[in-house]
Amino acid sequence: MDFATADLIDEYGAELAGCETQFRSYGSRVRFAGAVETVRCLEDNVLLKEVLATPGSGRVLVVDGGGSLRTALMGDMIAASAVANGWAGVVINGAVRDVVALRALDLGVKALGSNPRKSAKEGAGEAGVPVGFGGVEFRPGAWLYSDEDGIVLAPRRLL
Repeated sequence: MDFATADLIDEYGAELAGCETQFRSYGSRVRFAGAVETVRCLEDNVLLKEVLATPGSGRVLVVDGGGSLRTALMGDMIAASAVANGWAGVVINGAVRDVVALRALDLGVKALGSNPRKSAKEGAGEAGVPVGFGGVEFRPGAWLYSDEDGIVLAPRRLL
């Protein structure tokens, strides 16, 4: 998919929301887009792992990890599962780990930072619910577009 978020903003303006959070890019896909799926979890990645083990069909998983950098919500094994299942990308309002391995995977990965500590495995959290951070509400089914300039969200597919 060939696009630039700045061009999308110029063309579609008020229809789009721009995420204010300044994420780091970790996957080999710098530019990615897809329909949004969501998970809300705090320092527990069981739901994230379960969702990424299902067919992604080019979707993007948006994870609200509460901005916590105390533990990583995704590492190389979960990210490899996402690639194998056809996910376009993962945006994590939290931390990842195994960053060298993530760079080699054909997946868009944006997160706040990294931490080698693994997360809890209790299964706490919610999937398929609206999540909000960076001044944007991410709803399942909306469209996310991400590139070097940032993330924009549209209520429908634009391209």
